Formats: sequence, structure tokens, C-alpha cells
Amino acid sequence: MTEPYGLIVFRSRQQALRMEQELRSAGLRVRVVHTPHEAAAGCGLSVQFDLNDLKRVFSVYERVVPQSLVGFYRAEPEGTRLRCTPIRKV
Repeated sequence: MTEPYGLIVFRSRQQALRMEQELRSAGLRVRVVHTPHEAAAGCGLSVQFDLNDLKRVFSVYERVVPQSLVGFYRAEPEGTRLRCTPIRKV
């Protein structure tokens, strides 16, 4: 079983790639992944991150503020399915 992880879903591929670069520059381990259909409609690219880094991810987001954000999601693998739930910013 795979651990839950965070996803940042975008409407723009360019914004997804920019956010990945900004998060990497901040020292976070992230990667660009295909957006799962369970997360939401978007451009097809999302940034995956460790949920333990959520506060730091939000901090970078507040500095960058990409215009094409769809949302932040918690992705939880459940067998062959993936459950994606929105993360509410606190």
C-alpha cells in the first residue's frame, strides 16, 4: 500500500511547471505528475508533494500565487483506486 500524498492541480501546464520549480528552489522534494481524474479537471499536470511539507508548500504558494490553481488535494491510494479530497487551507 502506498502512503497518502499531496497534489496541487492547475489549469495551466506552464503554471504547474513554474510551481514545481519554485518548490524545488525552496528545498522541497516534489515532482510533476499526470493529474488523476479523481482530483479534478485541469491541464493534465499536477505537482505531487509530501503531506508533511504542507505548511512549506502553502508558504511558497502564498509567495508565487499562480493564477491557474484548481486546488490542493490529499491523494490516498485505496487498492487500485485513488481517493482525492480537497485540502482546506488553514
